[in-house]
Amino acid sequence: MSGTRKGTAGHRGAHLGDFTVQPRMLVICGWALLVGGAGAVAALALLRLIGLVTNAVFYQRWSTSLVAPGLEHRPWWLVLGAPVLGGLVIGVMARYGSEKIRGHGMPEAIEAILTGGSRVAPRVAVLKPVSAAISIGTGGPFGAEGPIIMTGGAIGSILAQALRLSADERKTLLVSGAAAGMAATFNSPLAAVLLAVELLLFEWRPRSFVPVVAAVGVSTVVRGFLLGTAPIFPVSAAGLHVAPTVDVLCVLAGLLGGALAVAATWLVYRAEDGFARLPFHWMWWPAIGGLVIGLGGLVEPRALGVGYDVIQQLLTGRATVSLIVGILVVKTLIWSLSLGSGTSGGVLAPVFMIGGAVGAAEGLVFPHVIPGFWAMMGLAAVVGGVMRSPLTGVVFTLELTHAWGAVLPLLISSTAAYALSALLLKRSVLTEKIARRGLHLTREYSTDPLETFFVEEVMDRHPDHQTRLTAADLLGGGAVTDDRGAAVVTLRPDDTLRRAAYLFAEHDVTQAPVVSHGPDAHVVGTLNLHHLLHARRHDLTEEHHRQRLLLGNRRRAPDAVAT
Repeated sequence: MSGTRKGTAGHRGAHLGDFTVQPRMLVICGWALLVGGAGAVAALALLRLIGLVTNAVFYQRWSTSLVAPGLEHRPWWLVLGAPVLGGLVIGVMARYGSEKIRGHGMPEAIEAILTGGSRVAPRVAVLKPVSAAISIGTGGPFGAEGPIIMTGGAIGSILAQALRLSADERKTLLVSGAAAGMAATFNSPLAAVLLAVELLLFEWRPRSFVPVVAAVGVSTVVRGFLLGTAPIFPVSAAGLHVAPTVDVLCVLAGLLGGALAVAATWLVYRAEDGFARLPFHWMWWPAIGGLVIGLGGLVEPRALGVGYDVIQQLLTGRATVSLIVGILVVKTLIWSLSLGSGTSGGVLAPVFMIGGAVGAAEGLVFPHVIPGFWAMMGLAAVVGGVMRSPLTGVVFTLELTHAWGAVLPLLISSTAAYALSALLLKRSVLTEKIARRGLHLTREYSTDPLETFFVEEVMDRHPDHQTRLTAADLLGGGAVTDDRGAAVVTLRPDDTLRRAAYLFAEHDVTQAPVVSHGPDAHVVGTLNLHHLLHARRHDLTEEHHRQRLLLGNRRRAPDAVAT
């Protein structure tokens, strides 16, 4: 079949599909706008709640401003005891409130999408931010973004459950709320959308992408009124000039960040395995994780809490060597080990801090570019390695710092870390937990081979003449009956194999006559279930058959679609 012929048929199918999806897409967009505003308000509420708990526990004052637990010297018994008490409260909330509040939020959101029809219980929308505020406010080395993803997602899901929507539409609103909360937390709209695409949507379609962007847009605007529009960690990029030798060193920076990401991910799940072997109920595990946090806080108090002030110091080149080493060692250990206990808290802010620390350490020996340059490379690398989201790592770093001129070195570092993580680990810190719950999850996107072949390319051109269809049947297409009353599905020659597979599944049939177009429509072939395998065989051939085309003997590739 010629390229022009394929292009025409493909355009016709896409055109019809667009008309099908547009009305519903616009309806979901309307609801997504509401979800976006609610997500921004929820993000602000969570940040204020974290500030309230932190001030009350560590400074015995009433204030909602974000403050670091280790900013001032605190009594040893408070540093040690507060995380333990926080862990006890979270354990009780999880056991008698909802077990869904355990963990860092993103695996729970993914699980709700994969197995729960994108349904989130209303109580999770309340308990998750409260538990996260208690965990972080009592010294937990976690971020607010995981809980706000779950909270924003719960807002979208609850609204969707109150409406008459499909599971896919509920997913869109759930992800809209999650991305809106993320965008409002970090003032990072593009990174929030990329995170939604790379981690939560499991598709790239207008029906979901457009509403998510709508929600993120509203959330970012509302965030500007509530918290301002300045970057969270501004970095001065004046005089930034990246020499080719620096780009080469960015590969090394990425590999070092990827190695740290692999080590941290390994520690998280070794800790989870260790806690699972304890001879008592999981309700008590967060308290043990809190003890680990407290001991780490005695060594390096700045490792406690969200640590936005520390990230700022790392990214602006103002961190001391002792702080860099303390964060790199203590923060990595207490975050990894306590997260494995099943407490409540996010992963992004700790990953930002750990990545910034490894980059700042590299900056002690690498050539100077601008203050904080290597900390930025480390941040993007560890995000790319831990979360297996290299583009999100790049865009997050750019939106957090507004150092737009660093895009190429960031891309190099993040991709190098992503490559190393993919080579050494089967799954990321996010998807490993999903796999341990008995679910299969893939985040690799590719074109469906069934979408690239047409029925007439693989059909049997010798139809069964015992099946007699009326002229009306032939013109109608879809599901019809023959003269014996048996169900028959009819296809057109330019239908894709994907459409054929859906019709087979919908009507529970394994073959269908292929009917020509026009007023004199007639049966031109038959498509059977085994014909669908031709597309898969072609895909396998393209992936595994290797041949030299310019030099040496030419070997013809196996004809995957010959009939």
